[in-house]
Amino acid sequence: MAKGKKKKAGAAVRANKKTTPRKAPAKKVSAKPASRKSAATRTAAKPALARRSPGKVKLSMMTGKYEIVRALLDGTVQPKGIEIVPARYPGSRDIHTRVAVGDGADINEFNGGQYCIVKDMGRDIIGIPVFLHRRFRHGFIFINKNAGIKSPKDLIGRRIGMNSYGPAAHYWMRGHLEHDFGVPHRSITYVVERHEDVKSIEPPADLKIELLPKGKDVEQMLLDGELDVIMAPGVPKAAAERDPRIGHLWENYVDVEKNYFRRTGFFPIMHITTLPQEIVAKHPWVVESLTHAFEEAKQLAFKRLANPRIVPLAWFRTDWEEERHFLGRDPWEYGLSEVNRKNYDLLAQFVHEQGMTSRRMTLQDLFAKEAFELDLPLPLKHPVEYDF
Repeated sequence: MAKGKKKKAGAAVRANKKTTPRKAPAKKVSAKPASRKSAATRTAAKPALARRSPGKVKLSMMTGKYEIVRALLDGTVQPKGIEIVPARYPGSRDIHTRVAVGDGADINEFNGGQYCIVKDMGRDIIGIPVFLHRRFRHGFIFINKNAGIKSPKDLIGRRIGMNSYGPAAHYWMRGHLEHDFGVPHRSITYVVERHEDVKSIEPPADLKIELLPKGKDVEQMLLDGELDVIMAPGVPKAAAERDPRIGHLWENYVDVEKNYFRRTGFFPIMHITTLPQEIVAKHPWVVESLTHAFEEAKQLAFKRLANPRIVPLAWFRTDWEEERHFLGRDPWEYGLSEVNRKNYDLLAQFVHEQGMTSRRMTLQDLFAKEAFELDLPLPLKHPVEYDF
């Protein structure tokens, strides 16, 4: 890099340039103090642009440290024409705040619901069909066992706690309750720990959201009986430790989730992968290159994890075989297949119905046009070998 310039964390790493005739040194610019504005009100930073290094485009990447991404992060898989520069992963919640306010990397894993909101705001990022996080969500509604809740319709008129209104998990849970179990999302009061990271519109007047005082914790409120129900994108500690005071809305939630899959074919998409639109406009081939590279990394993960010696769980291999028989060869399918289109389109529908976008976002609004041109299924380079 040229003297007088520093790498900006999370931005694309610029390629070194050949020496040119000596020029006058650039003026030093004093650093400004960090803004004290909240994440929800900060102006989105302009995304960094890809620069050419010898033969490749360097792009920074911020994703979770998942097995299905490992081979990209460690360099085992190298996308054609691209050099990946891993950025520091800030954690499973903060990554979405960073991306929402424009402080992410070039390639970002992002909350699929919040992505609809920032696109409604006019943000200049675009999606590629790489879905790094999926999860069935019927098992993430927790009740206080003394609250008298016996069925989903018992939630009507209740106060439901959550960290915030906008995790993708919560859009799916509210959508399940409304469309499949007759519980209108506006028949509930949502008790939240924090404001949304960004908003494209003000919530409708009849959408009841109650902000808790700082320091209040919805999980503890559930245990203490101050709340009857909570939704959670992760597993609360008390639930994992089988605290007798709380249970699931559906104690047989795995059966409920399997029935949902039988009926719809959906393994719900939580997260999308995004790029600055300017990079895609300049290098449209990066959509195919990255999608294929993420696919290859996933295949290598499946090949490794299929070996029951790798994972220290007694019935791991049995569960693996049962899941693959039920969900198919690749439950984490990338690309805009028919089922993936319907899956993500339903999430966009839920975000709009639940009062967070000014218009119903379409797949054409959300994905690069090159994503619709990818040949499917994606190439299988690394099949599982049963040699363990």
